Amino acid sequence: MKNLHKIAIPVSLGILGLVIFNSCSSGGITKGATAVTNFNAEKYLGRWYEIARFDYRFEKNMDNVTATYTQNPDGTIRVDNKGYDYVKKEWKESIGEARFVKDKTEAKLKVSFFKPIWAGYNVIDIDEDYQYALVAGSSLKYLWILSRTNTIPESIKQRFLEKAKKIGYSTDELIWVKHDK
Repeated sequence: MKNLHKIAIPVSLGILGLVIFNSCSSGGITKGATAVTNFNAEKYLGRWYEIARFDYRFEKNMDNVTATYTQNPDGTIRVDNKGYDYVKKEWKESIGEARFVKDKTEAKLKVSFFKPIWAGYNVIDIDEDYQYALVAGSSLKYLWILSRTNTIPESIKQRFLEKAKKIGYSTDELIWVKHDK
């Protein structure tokens, strides 16, 4: 029994360490999704309105959600997310950092609001004028539709929904964000 503990505990700690290291360092992409190439990072900077998302705890009960991206002096991107919690009746803000996984011409990034934990942030579709974007996380639990204004044309909405469905997203579960404040 003592020998089993001598082996099981270090092996378990090693596996746990690999899981933590992987979650802390990688910015994955949903299987079947491809990040936009020939990406223009400078055109992507600025304010985006969240049009739709899946419900998850960090944005629970949030409307009027925006994300503003600005370049930091070191080349990373400051992520400033704001939204109104309509249950608590208060504005919330979260500041994070995004980094390109490879280079700035591929829209595959990792983002962190709680270092050293990083998550995938991947622009998988964008219009040529950088007015509308479809963003995938590192699993089928995370998807966002973004716009430079608080609305989106039906043709772009349908394009993004069809793409998301082909990848395997359950688009019927999307929350369509209100912008009324």
